Amino acid sequence: MSSYAYEACAIPGLLQPEPYIRAVFDRRLPPLREERFERQVAARLERQQLLAERPNTELSFVVEEALPERRAGGSEVARALLDNLLEQGSRRNVEILVMPPCQEDHSGFEGPQYLAQTQENKWVGYVEAHDNSALVTDPKPVSACSDARERCARRL
Repeated sequence: MSSYAYEACAIPGLLQPEPYIRAVFDRRLPPLREERFERQVAARLERQQLLAERPNTELSFVVEEALPERRAGGSEVARALLDNLLEQGSRRNVEILVMPPCQEDHSGFEGPQYLAQTQENKWVGYVEAHDNSALVTDPKPVSACSDARERCARRL
């Protein structure tokens, strides 16, 4: 199985340390109720166990260079984020590519995108914005996303 992600707005959830997760959810509008806030944080931390539990799953992330430089949540959160990116990027199955700000042509100009290979070796896409998300299973748009991801990775 494989998973690929391009993110321009926030560090992908699988790579977020707890202080960063809290800073992201703290910025939500309208604000989350405390109970839901804590459930969301716990759920994201639980999903991150996949990084350790599935060492044979290839995980590739492309993140905009500006994301860690924004220092969302302040200096301590930024430090925790960078430490976590280095730690997760040292795993044999995790690849983190950083897109420089002057990348003239790249596949992510339309926004964040995620691709995942199922156990049946089929590719699916996933897009998300605000509180909406969509799973893309039609092979034609999924293939287009995959091709764009390959072009982007080769340029970086």
